[in-house]
Amino acid sequence: MSSKTKIVVLHLKELIYTGIFALLGILFIVLLIIMFVPKDKKENNAVEAPAPSYVPGIYTTSLVLSDNAVDVEVTVDETNINDIRIVNLDEAVATMFPLLEPSFDDLANQILKNQSLDNITYSDDNKYTSMVLLNAIKTSLGKAAVPTPAASASPSATPQTT
Repeated sequence: MSSKTKIVVLHLKELIYTGIFALLGILFIVLLIIMFVPKDKKENNAVEAPAPSYVPGIYTTSLVLSDNAVDVEVTVDETNINDIRIVNLDEAVATMFPLLEPSFDDLANQILKNQSLDNITYSDDNKYTSMVLLNAIKTSLGKAAVPTPAASASPSATPQTT
């Protein structure tokens, strides 16, 4: 009877370390699954659309500079200012008012970036040019604004008491 007996020596410390590392590995995999599983789509669709603040279209305001009309054109959709540009800018006007185009480009970029006329800055060098252009842009946006319900009510619709 020849039997070969094998003796296996297990150290308790190594068994404990192996168990802890296996448990940490399983925990790590569970955390990865929880983090990267898609959430409910109901939460993602809960974004509210902003209320319309403009009537979509292209609105212009005319400026008269040296007997030449220059139009400031503002393009809007329901919630955004999409484009602001100068139309009918004659070469003579551009030559006589050299700060007109750079001032306008600066104002238009700020307004398109902020989507608002608030906190618009301009340098002291072209203060008055910027103010004239900003007033023209404000007038065009005022034309594009959604009318308020109170403004559309007619005075003859008020009830009369006898």
